[in-house]
Amino acid sequence: MKTSPLAPKGGFPKLPLVDGVTFAAVAAGVRYQGRDDVMLAHLCAGTAIAGVFTRSATRAAPVLDCEAKLGGDTTQEAAFVVNSGNANAFTGGRGIEAVNAVTSGVSEVLNIPQDRIFTASTGVIGEPLKAERITSKLSELKAALAPDATERAAKAIMTTDTFPKGASAVVDGITITGFAKGSGMIAPDMATMLVYIFTDAKIAQPRLQAILSRLTDKTFNCITVDSDTSTSDTLLLAATGKGPEVKDEAAFEAALGKVMLDLAHQVVRDGEGATKFVEIALTGAKDDKDAHRAAMAIANSPLVKTAVAGEDPNWGRIVMAVGKSGAQADRDRLSISFGDILVAENGWVSPSYTEEAGAGYMKADELKISVDLGIGEGSATVWTCDLTHGYIEINADYRS
Repeated sequence: MKTSPLAPKGGFPKLPLVDGVTFAAVAAGVRYQGRDDVMLAHLCAGTAIAGVFTRSATRAAPVLDCEAKLGGDTTQEAAFVVNSGNANAFTGGRGIEAVNAVTSGVSEVLNIPQDRIFTASTGVIGEPLKAERITSKLSELKAALAPDATERAAKAIMTTDTFPKGASAVVDGITITGFAKGSGMIAPDMATMLVYIFTDAKIAQPRLQAILSRLTDKTFNCITVDSDTSTSDTLLLAATGKGPEVKDEAAFEAALGKVMLDLAHQVVRDGEGATKFVEIALTGAKDDKDAHRAAMAIANSPLVKTAVAGEDPNWGRIVMAVGKSGAQADRDRLSISFGDILVAENGWVSPSYTEEAGAGYMKADELKISVDLGIGEGSATVWTCDLTHGYIEINADYRS
């Protein structure tokens, strides 16, 4: 598959090592042939684990299992096991059996309590996961564990992704490293997205969870590719405690937020068939909640997204999206800008606006659409991509 034109230049970044965690990947033939499709991360004893998950009512068995295990005993070693190609979702009791088979297998091979083993699966929904394809490779995975195998691990969890996604930061001597997968079925409420972030920070699990939950609302819950929320979305954050203690929580949170937002943006940049990266900045709303509602209505509108794909400065579609959003709005107070170009104000096209200027701006790969409702102080920023023929081609052929 051709790499997205919006992919970061230079490829997968060189991520700093995190003391207390090692990685491995292997080709297990879960669905794909000739490529790694299972990832293992081994975490030292004392690792605190926080997580956020999809809010879908049809959550997959691995998600339910992970949710139940958060906040448990942190004195033991832990592990993350992830497969691509099969979501192990909507498979009834067989889904739970597959999770149990994988976690018990890892428990035996790595000598880790089963309640400290977190799994995730991504790929086709409704097909039973052949757990034996994973468990038969566990000894091979154990033998391959290495602290610098992050890129291989990141590639193993990809499905329709065109590039692996990684980001890192260092703050107060604390290292933060993460990788993610996601390309389609991306929408708020933990849009099919998997994210794994590792830090050597020494921090209690409740503090770690609170920070992660706050940051998720500002990062991964502010992106959308196609408005579809996955059954399998999982974000796990592991703090090994091998590095400095978190004393300046604000600085740590800012650094972690930077990593999370970088990964979130990369997911949008790899949106299926995407050719444009779009920021929607919404201001002047009744409150922040209303601002987010209106911004997401614009970001999710097929009419807005196809206009962006066609490089058509059709600002009327933005007005439409605001009007249908449910957010409080007044037509005669609304203003719209494309970048620095004022397109509409006071409920009507701006006297200074020209169609040529708007059309010229829309040719850029990265766009900013600003909307001010003129009502209050609420604001929100979300990120999306265009909707092209490529999206249809990828998803029409997904199971073939």
